[in-house]
Amino acid sequence: MYSLPKSHLKWLNLFFYLLFLVPFVSRAQSPTLNRIISINLENVRLADALHAIADQAGCSVSYNNSKIESDRRVTINYKDISVGEAFSRLLGNTLKKAQVSDKQIFLQIQTDTKGALKGIIKTSDSKPAEFVNLSVKGTGKGSQTDENGEFLIRNIPAGSNTLIIQYLGYEAMEQNVEVTHDQTLTLPVIFLKEDSKTLQEVIVNGSPNKFANKESDYIARMPLKNLENPQVYSVVGIKLIKEQLSVGLTDVIRNAPGAVPVINPSGGFNAFLRGFGIGINARNGMESASERSSLDIGNVERIEILKGPSATLFGSSVSSYGGVVNLVTKKPFETSRTEISYATGSYGLNRITADVNTPLNKQKTVLMRTNIALHKERSFLDYGFNNKFLIASSLSYHASTRLTLNVDAEFLKVNNTQPMNFIIGSPLIKSPKDFRLDFRRSLYHDNTDVKNSATRLFAEVIYKLSDNFKSTTLFSYVEENVDHSYQRPVIWASPAVVVRASSVYGPLYNAYSNLQHNVNGKFSTGNVKHNILMGANYRYYNGKFLFSEANMIDTINVTENFSPVIKQNIDRTVSFEPYPTADQHTLSAYFSDVINFTDRFSVMLGLRIDHFNSKEIKGTQEGFEQTSLAPKLGVVYQILRNRLSAFANYMSGFQNIAPVLQPDGTRLILDPQFANQAEGGVKAEFFDKKLTASVSYYHILIDNATRVDADMFTVQDGKQVSKGAEFELITQPVRGLNIVAGYAFNDNRIKKASNPAIEGNKAANAPENVANVWTSYTFQRTLKGLGLGAGLNYVDKIYRATNNSFAVPAYTILGATAFYNQEKWGINVKVNNLTNVRYWDSWGNAQAPANFAANLTFRF
Repeated sequence: MYSLPKSHLKWLNLFFYLLFLVPFVSRAQSPTLNRIISINLENVRLADALHAIADQAGCSVSYNNSKIESDRRVTINYKDISVGEAFSRLLGNTLKKAQVSDKQIFLQIQTDTKGALKGIIKTSDSKPAEFVNLSVKGTGKGSQTDENGEFLIRNIPAGSNTLIIQYLGYEAMEQNVEVTHDQTLTLPVIFLKEDSKTLQEVIVNGSPNKFANKESDYIARMPLKNLENPQVYSVVGIKLIKEQLSVGLTDVIRNAPGAVPVINPSGGFNAFLRGFGIGINARNGMESASERSSLDIGNVERIEILKGPSATLFGSSVSSYGGVVNLVTKKPFETSRTEISYATGSYGLNRITADVNTPLNKQKTVLMRTNIALHKERSFLDYGFNNKFLIASSLSYHASTRLTLNVDAEFLKVNNTQPMNFIIGSPLIKSPKDFRLDFRRSLYHDNTDVKNSATRLFAEVIYKLSDNFKSTTLFSYVEENVDHSYQRPVIWASPAVVVRASSVYGPLYNAYSNLQHNVNGKFSTGNVKHNILMGANYRYYNGKFLFSEANMIDTINVTENFSPVIKQNIDRTVSFEPYPTADQHTLSAYFSDVINFTDRFSVMLGLRIDHFNSKEIKGTQEGFEQTSLAPKLGVVYQILRNRLSAFANYMSGFQNIAPVLQPDGTRLILDPQFANQAEGGVKAEFFDKKLTASVSYYHILIDNATRVDADMFTVQDGKQVSKGAEFELITQPVRGLNIVAGYAFNDNRIKKASNPAIEGNKAANAPENVANVWTSYTFQRTLKGLGLGAGLNYVDKIYRATNNSFAVPAYTILGATAFYNQEKWGINVKVNNLTNVRYWDSWGNAQAPANFAANLTFRF
């Protein structure tokens, strides 16, 4: 921001001294105005009070009657004050000057007696409240808050006024304010109070485009509207999750255009975006890997899916070339509220959740929220189950108007069976349809299970440095503990003959620690506005585990009678060995600046430097270090301000690659692998966001992929290209009717490889076409509270490997719900895979046939 030199400040101070002091000096020079009086008047006209004060001085009074409210009733009780002070107290800042001439007091009244009012409004969970309506009672003056919750109301009459604050879902508020002439009054932060009745009306009737809230502090690590952000992203919020009666992540992720979910044989969750896999590696914007542990949606408020390489802000450990998946947890708010739900359904589904929120003090500066989930479910296969227990608590402390502290902790315990890992060993098998295995049969028993737990901690300290700058310090810790994990590789020797094997992990321990500091600020250089982010991150990983290589158990013909593999069969074959894991240290610094040249045209510039250090494992692995740079460039032009924007971006992603030992004994130090994306498109938000849409085309190039040549030497010159288009629509064409739809086309191919035979082939796990649609309608008058919903998901053919010899068939699955919500309770029934289609995931595992679930919720 611009600051004046000290020499200029000296003259400026003198100017204000003369401007404001001279009237009072001239007043002091008058003996009449210095005369000491006492006067007591009750409920009289302002004009009468002025004349009464003048009478005490033995004078008459003269003023412009049109510039004051002469009929306003006043009460005064002045004792032993000067005449001039009496006039000053009575008229306040409306009095510009008082002069005496020939027994007459002339009062010069300010021609402009107006001031301004500004402040910040936040919701009960300390998030900026956007588009809050504000008005000053009886003046016709008002405004709305911006994306940061900030407001400014100008030209307010000086004196006592009443500020009215109104926001859907929150109690209307009135606040008395004293506006001073020619000054801007800054109010303390105002926190909205949730209105449970109004909130329930929103739940029952549906607010305008209730699925279209895309505002986030995490996606750009700064408050940035969707139309201002040159990156494509999708948000799946709690309202859609509840309406669809989703009990697992796979159902939730399907609502993002182009996202294909899968549970890995290791237990971790993966989503494929633009032809590249990514786990849910971010939680509240910080690293939260889940390689071996499961996840539960009991503490999920929303899931944000960023598209394209995002290493500039998130780093390589969190992002992939396809994007980032960020899980946002539930935050405490000011109103005491409890919600308890019970779900039951096919295959022994029993799920109980509790969400309890309460302020911990009368001032509501300390808030707490606790979520609990207990999940039990059988597989549709003859063997298999999934049991989970989650407890999560979050605490928010508003220490002052400047300082806020947020802490949350989550513990998840899981006991389940993992999917099988099908390895195709026969050219006769082109698809899972060729498997002769009964669709509902498992090759393994329940006791070949997994027991693991995960602890996730998050802490945040937010300090407001000034009106335009804030400091945020964040810490996250994730710990995965696997007691034992029986993995299930299956080698298909022919369509009917399989080799059953198992590899066993555990005890296993992974720990990820991250410390991050960000400074956000806004300033101007001339007419150009800047929205900046400066940040640094330190990451530390350490782990250790025991591991047994995959051992063959037996060979069977699946068309004949067979028994499932049991734990005792596996334990006789295993031989555990410690698996050494190198400690990893990553130090990063990043910078981003959104430059608004006009209120329609902005440019985003970003850069990250990442230093990766993998420590030596004595006698096993040498240490290595790598430094990477990840730039980001984005351009946005709002064709129609706040309604339609065109955007383009260039983004970079990278992965650190360990050195390779060559056949001749030399050690090849590999560069980090980079992916560069170019993308352009259009975003729209029309009719108060009742229609939100985006369409884009992208091109992702990986130009230094590693390959192995004919002499078995590793060479880093491989190439891969992923290109395609994506479309998203979220709309409410009429009140109560909501539509969420998406379509993605992706062409991801190997351009250069160590095996020339696969050049030009499709990449693995990259379906060409993916589509999703969800439509629901909530009745508005008759049958108020009743709603119906239906949707479909289509996933194109998926190649398991780059040789393109085995493909998972395309599939379309349908679902439908019926729900009824009232203020204190609600019920929801859903049918999944309505048409009972047979389909498989990308590993070749059969997926559940038609099934139902029902949910009952109580709120109090």
